[in-house]
Amino acid sequence: MKRHFELMANYNQWMNAKVYDAASKMSESEITKDRGAFFGSVLGTLNHIAVGDIIWLKRFATHPGSTKALQNVSDLPNPGSLDGMLFDNFRSLRRHRNWLDDQIIRWVSALEDKGLDCVLSYRNTKGIASDKRFSSLIMHFFNHQTHHRGQASVLLSQAGQDIGVTDLLALIPQDVAV
Repeated sequence: MKRHFELMANYNQWMNAKVYDAASKMSESEITKDRGAFFGSVLGTLNHIAVGDIIWLKRFATHPGSTKALQNVSDLPNPGSLDGMLFDNFRSLRRHRNWLDDQIIRWVSALEDKGLDCVLSYRNTKGIASDKRFSSLIMHFFNHQTHHRGQASVLLSQAGQDIGVTDLLALIPQDVAV
């Protein structure tokens, strides 16, 4: 599982760089333009991904094997809402995104396989308690990013920005058949 999560963390960082590079070619007014998406604009969608990452990483920081690796994220303020704007300008959000991606890479590299099967107890943003397998929550974390980056890539495409190849397959290394 850990190797899979390392691949996903690298994919997350690679895709975020591609999305942010494409968005950087747009004006601030184009990035903030309401395009009728669930989170309104490209900036709103990218903010939501960061909000989701912070919420989940702060939950993951309560796992005994993740506390130290996620200390810097734990120190962040809690996002106010799922559609909250952490940053109202693209440049600041991009700096934060790069920092978050570095934190995710560091955290995943510190994970130990033996701790992935434990149950993590947490409360969602509405206060509802849950107890779920840690590894399944990590899969959800990466899937959430992919889902909303897909939305962002559609918004970028509609605005004339091509982000290129987005398939995870591009990062899966060649392997020798046994």
